[in-house]
Amino acid sequence: MTENIQIGNIEIAVTRKAVKNVHLSVHPPRGRVTLVAPTGTRLEVVRAFAITKLGWIRDQQAKLLGQAREKPRRFIERESHYLWGRRYLMSVVMKDAKPVVTRDHRRITLTVRPGSTLAKREQVIEEWHRTLLHQVVPALIEKWEARLGVKVAGYFLQRMKTKWGGCNHRAGHIRLNTELVKKPRDLLEYVVVHEMLHLVEPTHSDRFVALLERHYPTWREARAELNELPLAAEDWAGR
Repeated sequence: MTENIQIGNIEIAVTRKAVKNVHLSVHPPRGRVTLVAPTGTRLEVVRAFAITKLGWIRDQQAKLLGQAREKPRRFIERESHYLWGRRYLMSVVMKDAKPVVTRDHRRITLTVRPGSTLAKREQVIEEWHRTLLHQVVPALIEKWEARLGVKVAGYFLQRMKTKWGGCNHRAGHIRLNTELVKKPRDLLEYVVVHEMLHLVEPTHSDRFVALLERHYPTWREARAELNELPLAAEDWAGR
C-alpha cells in the first residue's frame, strides 16, 4: 500500500517494505519522488526524514528538468553530459595526437585532433563509455555469481534502442546497454542481477519475480526509474 505525504509543494509516495534502510528516489523525467521505508515505520518518522532531504530532492528535480530539455549531443565546449547519474560539463581540447577522454569532479575533457567530425567525437566518447563499463561490470558479475549460484560465460556491451539488457540462457551470456554508464550505478547493478537471474529462470514467471524479491528487494523502484528514462519510450519488455 502506498501513502502520499505533502511537504510544501513536493508530494512523496511512501511505501513500506521489508527493507533495512530508507530508499529515497527522485525519478525522471519530471522529478516524481518516492520513499521506501522499513515495515512498521511511522508516517511521522518518514515525514521528518524527508524534511531533512528537501534540499537534495529539489537539487535532483532541477537537474532532471534541465536534462529533459537537452538536445542531441554535439560534443562541444560546456555541453552537459551524464556519467553514473551525475552531470558534467564537457571541455574540448584540440591536439594533434591520439584522441583521449579524461574526467575530474566537474568536467569531462575530450581531446581530439583539429577538424574532428561529430561522428569521430561521438565514437571516442562511446569507446570511453565501454572502457568504464568494462572496469565495473566484471566485479558486479563476480559478486552476484556467488550470491545467485550461477556462472556467466560471457557478457557483451552494445547500444540498444528499447532494452537495458538481455540474456542468452543456453549460452550463459548476458548483454548490457552501453547507455547504462550514464545512469546511477545501482541501476546498472539491477540490470546485471536481472539478466543473471534469467540464467536460473529464463522467463518472467512468478518464480523469477520471487527470486528478484529475495535477492534485490528494491527491484520495482529500479525498474520504474529505468522505464521512465528517455530510452524507455517503449516499456522495457514489461520488466
